[in-house]
Amino acid sequence: MSAVVAGLVAVAISYAGPLLVVLGAAQRAGLDPAQTASWIWAISVGSGIVCVAMSLVTRQPVVVAWSVPGAALLITTLGGYDYPAAIGAFIVTGLLTIVLGATGWFGRLLQALPRPIMAGVLAGVLLPFVLDAAGASAEAPVVAGGLVLAYFIGRRLVPRYAVLVALAVGAGLALATGSTTAPQLSANLTMPLWTAPVFDLQAIMGISIPLLIVTMAGQNGPGLAMMHSNGYAANDRLLLGAAGASSVLFAPLGAHSINLAAITAGICCGREAHEDPARRYVAGISCGVFFVAFGFAGQNIVELLGAVPEQLVTAAAGVALIGALQGALTDVVKPAGSGGRRGPAGLEAGVVTLAVTASGLTVADIAAPFWGFLAGALVYLILSFTSRRSARRA
Repeated sequence: MSAVVAGLVAVAISYAGPLLVVLGAAQRAGLDPAQTASWIWAISVGSGIVCVAMSLVTRQPVVVAWSVPGAALLITTLGGYDYPAAIGAFIVTGLLTIVLGATGWFGRLLQALPRPIMAGVLAGVLLPFVLDAAGASAEAPVVAGGLVLAYFIGRRLVPRYAVLVALAVGAGLALATGSTTAPQLSANLTMPLWTAPVFDLQAIMGISIPLLIVTMAGQNGPGLAMMHSNGYAANDRLLLGAAGASSVLFAPLGAHSINLAAITAGICCGREAHEDPARRYVAGISCGVFFVAFGFAGQNIVELLGAVPEQLVTAAAGVALIGALQGALTDVVKPAGSGGRRGPAGLEAGVVTLAVTASGLTVADIAAPFWGFLAGALVYLILSFTSRRSARRA
């Protein structure tokens, strides 16, 4: 039972925080309620199937979810492209994930690229959303400000459930102040909506490549690390290949990216799920089953979250991303260690990557994360090349 409850808690946290980022992306892109509900259905059901299948096959607590940094990225980029072109870009991201994961190239790629650059892309995408939470608190100090305060109190008292505490307090304050509207709930199940993909080069450059970078660096990498830290020898080729295949299959229904989870995986991989590590795979199965069930209620979830003030959603998304931002910033400015990738060249390149990505720069309809990655890579090549020449001369 503890493993079943752990799976339920992981899903509840996924919907309480990360889903708000998805809804923000859908709202900014102007998607209608049917398209938004289909997006929720696709990421939920797609994630749930992989959770159940991989947990059964590996007998490990495999937790798969949607890319939160990827959804944050889409808030700034999705509206600049036709929706069918975005769907085509999602498919390309899934195919690239399969190639990088199933071939084992992802592990080698992480070792070859300076980690501060990858972290800089992630931090640059996440930073504006945490800043927006501050703005929302100024606009609605009671509702949004109370939510932020409740989050930090929750971090002190019940850190694992801080986002849930914050959302509950924020919703209560919204009700008490009369700033909510009556949701139009329905007993009908949410069904997916097929969108024929269009493969557009600009959309692929502006969505697929940045989405791949932030998902692999911000989700799949930490997800594998979370499993390893709890004693599970995760098969990265199998797990990433399965996540990529699910992304491709569910992309025409709206799924932007399906990947290994990190934060919620800690709930299912840890001692709280079960004292016996060999029995914790039940938590992965439970997580998958609840994901599928919640996916069919996607329309009602959209209605419930749409009934609360916009500032509450903005503030909740911001506090939900603080932990991910903190980890990314730490990797950007981590003290130099052995090797040039952690030295001054890598550190400076990471800061440049963060600055360009967070600037919102858009050139040729290609969004800032792509240019941030290119700028950081170029700075790193220049600085590391000059340092190697100086070392040879010395």
